[in-house]
This record gives sequence, C-alpha cells and structure tokens, in this order.
Amino acid sequence: MSRPPTPENEFARLAVLHRFGILDTPREAAFDALTRIAAHICEVPIAVINFIDRDRQWFKSEIGLGTRETPLDVSICAHAILQPGLFVVPDTLEDPRFANNPLVAGEPGLRFYAGALLETDDGYPLGTLCVLDHEPRTLTPEQGEILEALAAQVMLLLSLYEHNAKQAEMLAELDRARHEMALLAATDSLTGLANRRAFTERLDQEIARLARSGGASCLLMADLDDFKPINDHHGHQAGDHALTVFASLCTGVFRESDYIARWGGDEFMVLLPDTDKQAAMTGAERLHTALASTPIGGDAQDSFSLGASIGIVEFDGSPDADTVLQAVDETLYAAKNDGPGRTAVG
Repeated sequence: MSRPPTPENEFARLAVLHRFGILDTPREAAFDALTRIAAHICEVPIAVINFIDRDRQWFKSEIGLGTRETPLDVSICAHAILQPGLFVVPDTLEDPRFANNPLVAGEPGLRFYAGALLETDDGYPLGTLCVLDHEPRTLTPEQGEILEALAAQVMLLLSLYEHNAKQAEMLAELDRARHEMALLAATDSLTGLANRRAFTERLDQEIARLARSGGASCLLMADLDDFKPINDHHGHQAGDHALTVFASLCTGVFRESDYIARWGGDEFMVLLPDTDKQAAMTGAERLHTALASTPIGGDAQDSFSLGASIGIVEFDGSPDADTVLQAVDETLYAAKNDGPGRTAVG
C-alpha cells in the first residue's frame, strides 16, 4: 500500500478546511441527498462526501460504508485530491497504490473508486464526492459529468454552511451586545445594583404576581444617616466607597430572592417577595448589626461607621406601584424623625 503524498501548501489547505467549520458536525439532509443522488446516478452501493484532515478522512455524509472516518493511511481520496478533476480507479487490485489497502484486500472489499474533487475557488482541495463498488467497473462520460456537477453542489452547500455559521456568530454577538446594553441600562454604575427604573419594573411585576396568586410581600427603603458629612469631611471618593460597602452589606444580609436597588443618592430599596412585616424587620435588624460592625475608611483616624434609617411596608396585589412607593417613603420619613439608625413599619 502506498501512503498518499502530502499536498502542496498543506498548512494553508488545512487552515482553509478548518475555517469552514464542517469537521465533526452532525449529518445533514442536504448533504445526504447529494450522496444518495450520486449513488443512484452511478449505480453503486457506496457514496461518500469526505474531507481530508491532517491524519484522517472524515465523512460528512456516507451511504453503504457504515463509518464516519478512517485513518489517512487507507484513504484513496487522499490520492484523489492531488490531481484536478475526476479521479477514477476501475480496479483497485490492479493499482499498486491500493492493491494492499486493507479496505481493498479485506472488508469491505472496495474494488472500484471514482472521486470528484471538492475544491475551493482559490484552488484548495478539501476532499471528494466519491462513489465506490465491490466490483471492478467504470463510469460513463455522463455519470462522470454528473458526479462532478454534484461535487460543485457540495461546495455551494459548504460555502452556504460557512456563511450561515458566520451569520449565526454575528447574531450571537449581537444578542450578547443587546444583553450587555440592557444590563447596563438596568444597573447602577457605582454599586452594581439594579437602578431605579429596573426596580420600578420589578415592583410592578411583583404586584401583578400577588394580584394573581394572592399573598403579600414587603418593601424596605433605607437611607444612610448623616451621609452628607461623609462627603464633606472625607471626600466624595470616601462617600462613593461608603455606598459600595452598603450595597455589599445588603447583598450579604438579604436573601438571593430579594431584589436590591440603589434608588438614588444614598437611598436604597429592597423588595422582599412573600415576606411579612416581622420577617422584614428581622432583615432590617441584620442590616443594622452589619453596619455597626463594619468600619469604613483606612486607619483609625480616618475610619467611620455607617448607619441607616429604614422604612418597611407590607403590600398585596391591590395597590399600584406609586401607592406602595409613597407609603414606604412616608414610613422612612417617620423612622428618620425618630433619630438615626431606626426602623419604622407602616
């Protein structure tokens, strides 16, 4: 058996083949239809669309062979891609290149081969559309012409496959960009929490859910105490750091199912689904405790602590979002009137 020579520009040829992204893809009806037509027109039991990879030949479609790839050492097609046009071997046992090939001398006993080149417009041979038989034979001129025409259709399909893959990649990239834009539009840039618009939409959804299923949820509004002096005495950078620390504490204190947002300035909202007032108050106390034990700043001289006033209201599916927001704002105002670090329940 003669090992097939390496094609010229093999590195570039393989790069082109891999660029199409066809290797190791599932069988597809469009390619299978062409192999069936080739087998029917050429009156043979075996037809294959194959691509010659670095060390194997891989079959995008096959009829009558029962495998998806074979080693390159036994590939007749690896010889076929070394010359243009149609490659025909009437009797493989009489060809010294293939007489000792295990696929010829043993099972499945391939005695006839005809392969039409699968070649790119810029001259890179990728594989063949080939037909095979267990008996020596040849093709009529008309069969040979049709086989080459079918090979051209395979290349058109392959180009379409590449185009569709690129289009799918572009659409996926567009979806990612849209998702990122939507995320940015719904996120507070400083704290990474939801912003006011996103929170209002989520509150509307919660009220609608409660209207359908019943039950009640709670809304918690927190306002940092004496935040302006932090900016005045420590600088706006320290103030921004205090806001991010507060956001992080909220994320750690409340449940994953709770929805936390920066409402604006030093005000924050927490939506607590399926939560009563008592459970919401417990969450507020955990937040007060976390704030008291978390100093902000660098050394002892510059460090300071945060405190917050908190208002809580319970609501069901009957009021609209504006009514709930007004109620929690009034409750927060009542908490601040009682002094710093207080929680009021409406």
